[in-house]
Amino acid sequence: MTHLPDIRHYLEDRERQWLSPYATLSVNTLGREKVEEPSPVRTEFQRDRDRIIHAKAFRRLKHKTQVFIAPLGDHYVTRLTHTLEVSQLARTITRALRLNEDLAEAISLGHDLGHTPFGHVGEEVLGELYPGGFRHNAQSLRVVEKLENNSQGLNLTAEVRDGILNHSKAQGDIMASAAGEPATLEGEVCRLADALAYINHDIGDAVRAGIIHLSDLPCQAVEVLGQTHSKIVDTMVRDVIASSFGVSGTAPELPVKIGMSQSVLSACNLLRDFLFERVYRNRDHYAENARATVRSLYRFYLESPQNLPLEFRDADDPARGVVDYIAGMTDQFATQTALSFGLV
Repeated sequence: MTHLPDIRHYLEDRERQWLSPYATLSVNTLGREKVEEPSPVRTEFQRDRDRIIHAKAFRRLKHKTQVFIAPLGDHYVTRLTHTLEVSQLARTITRALRLNEDLAEAISLGHDLGHTPFGHVGEEVLGELYPGGFRHNAQSLRVVEKLENNSQGLNLTAEVRDGILNHSKAQGDIMASAAGEPATLEGEVCRLADALAYINHDIGDAVRAGIIHLSDLPCQAVEVLGQTHSKIVDTMVRDVIASSFGVSGTAPELPVKIGMSQSVLSACNLLRDFLFERVYRNRDHYAENARATVRSLYRFYLESPQNLPLEFRDADDPARGVVDYIAGMTDQFATQTALSFGLV
């Protein structure tokens, strides 16, 4: 075999030379739970990104709902296309701020691996049924740490796992955390990119579904952000970069933080509140069918654990295995499984 040059060291040197002093260098990673030989051609964060892309849980995202269940059209956002949009926005922002683009990409691609079938409807039902509660960010971490790769986990770096766990936002303010704060600036960017992505594409899907019209959008938000998808997302991303430029290491007069201007942040929060009121809480019969499906599957497997695949049978906490199995299902598989057992 032809001798392979040590490309990884070249990539690590390039990070040292180009990235901001506030960026997370791959060579400084806190490491993996299980020590591994480094790759000769990839940095540690690039390796994490590749493991996530090749994971079964990542492939299943293409058949998981983002917001609209059973949409009659080819252009509605799925959990997979949402994930790709988050990755694109996070990479654009981190690149402009001289942060670690590979770390942001890995976090973005992995942030929703634990999401349930039927979007937040499925998440709500499992949260109601499982005594320990259910949040998709914690489940995403569980996927990469335990469930994926034949129950061996992906053995990702600490920084990627932290970003996946802490990507959720509190309702009401897209800058506020619903759990812990990300340990890296790249994780903060991903948390914000997630909100920017879904605010934009959920408006588009709601218009496509006939639930709202563009003219329904709050005037105060439109005046600041614009009205078209491209204009809104461009305004948001440029504002984050401008407001966060202190982290680039080239503007010592600016604060070192990821943020937005007050006017754009207020407009984003206004749009998010509008979506909660007019779209997310606007449940149709598909949502009720989805709730019934998840509820019936949970009760069925809890009462008949012998029907679970072996790797999901947990003698110490049977409900945990049931939750893990259902959360990993696609919309279609959950529906077909419920039908096959005569549950719905």
